Amino acid sequence: MKAAVARTPGGPEVLEYVEVPDAVAGPGDVLVAVAATAANRADLLQRQGHYPPPPGASEIIGLECSGTVAALGEGVTGFQVGDEVCALLSGGGYATLVAVPAGQVMPVPAGVDLITAAALPEVAATVWSNLMMVAGLRAGDNLLVHGGAGGIGTFAIQLGHALGARVLTTAGTPEKLAFCASLGADVTIDYHEQDFVEAVREATDGHGADVVLDNMGASYLAGNVDVLADGGRLVVIGMQGGRKAELDLNALMRKRGAVISTALRGRSTGEKATICAAVVEHVWPLVADGTIRPVIERTVPLAEAATAHALMESGAHTGKIVLTTAPTGDA
Repeated sequence: MKAAVARTPGGPEVLEYVEVPDAVAGPGDVLVAVAATAANRADLLQRQGHYPPPPGASEIIGLECSGTVAALGEGVTGFQVGDEVCALLSGGGYATLVAVPAGQVMPVPAGVDLITAAALPEVAATVWSNLMMVAGLRAGDNLLVHGGAGGIGTFAIQLGHALGARVLTTAGTPEKLAFCASLGADVTIDYHEQDFVEAVREATDGHGADVVLDNMGASYLAGNVDVLADGGRLVVIGMQGGRKAELDLNALMRKRGAVISTALRGRSTGEKATICAAVVEHVWPLVADGTIRPVIERTVPLAEAATAHALMESGAHTGKIVLTTAPTGDA
């Protein structure tokens, strides 16, 4: 098979499209012939040498894919060779074949083409598991989504809006803020020009955010605790702003708040299967009826994965960047 691999840590230029040994479906696995995958922040970290795959996972980069079932491992039921599917991966997506535990393989939502489906598994699983299974988002809650124009952010805005939350979001340009509003954000905040704590307090008449979905980590910790409503839940899913910060426990205790940090990649196969089943049950119908739409900035060939990584690192993109195994892509 072919795969985009980084033989040594470094910048986007270290990615090479080369032949590697074929993936094989073990017991309980589904072998997927990959049509497309998508770039995620974790992919950049792995390429740089900062985020190795969990034990037993493929060393090849890539946390999601779409494609067709090529073979079934021993004991797998519910799929047939040729089925169109998408999948949540622990690694291996930047290749033409990938073996996936069956519980992490999902049908393509109705009305979604196979290439577009590659942009869904990681964001849908991340957003649903964190907003609903961890933070317990409820209709009427004030939801603050940081980085609203990214892949996670664009999906979280739409899901929060669909579930009846009031969505507030941060982004860095007027164009991105306008796009977030078009997805259902009720309040948009320019993080270059505004203090998000003050902006949220003003927009909520002092109530604050019941749930905060944060991709920044250390640099936003104090502000996120400050902006929480009584009983608020801060869920940290990224560390783009650093790993270490001081936490004011008194401020958190006064609000009876919670700070929760989560990661999806290292969870057990069973946990991922539970999340994927919930996504199929609760999220896919919203995608199928158009309530939530995948947001894709650009589609490029997997052989040009370096281009996708450079674009993602620039921060100029909105939504997801998809990589196809076909020899050409849409520039």
